[in-house]
Amino acid sequence: MKVIETKNAPGAIGPYSQGYVAGGFVYTSGQIPVEPATGAIPEGIAAQAEQSCKNVGAVLKAGGAGFEKVVKTTCFLADMADFAAFNEVYARYFVSKPARSCVAVRELPKGVLCEIEAIAEL
Repeated sequence: MKVIETKNAPGAIGPYSQGYVAGGFVYTSGQIPVEPATGAIPEGIAAQAEQSCKNVGAVLKAGGAGFEKVVKTTCFLADMADFAAFNEVYARYFVSKPARSCVAVRELPKGVLCEIEAIAEL
């Protein structure tokens, strides 16, 4: 197993890592829409979905994979009313249409609107 660590995605805000490479796969931790260089969180679901996707991409790249190798994602939304707007952004990144679960949750870290985690083949 190998821990993934990159400055191109937000650092962990708790006792976990950005991701792991294990068993021929890359596992990302959930990525929230924090801009890694500044710590800023963009406004609105479209901008937050965009930043979350960029953060997932950075962790995947650091682990030796990319969006085209993603086999499964789990997406968390603070409000299911954002589902269509989230999907519009998500579809531009996850073009291979991996298996996915998408759930609404009561609350996400830092009050963000979405979070994405991914599993990709190496």
